[in-house]
Amino acid sequence: MKTAGEIIKEARLKNNLTQLELNKKTGLTPNSIARIERDTQKSTFSSLKKLSKALDIDINKFPD
Repeated sequence: MKTAGEIIKEARLKNNLTQLELNKKTGLTPNSIARIERDTQKSTFSSLKKLSKALDIDINKFPD
């Protein structure tokens, strides 16, 4: 099973977005996005909701 970070990074790359561009769509800092993608920062529900909307992925794809 993929981690939330792996799912987010995969979707970001599939959408040809940089972390800075994703920052502009979500309001999350590029450093936060990088830490979430590396799974070194736990994502809040609010962050996951913003990321799933910006990347057009179902929030239910994220592991519990």
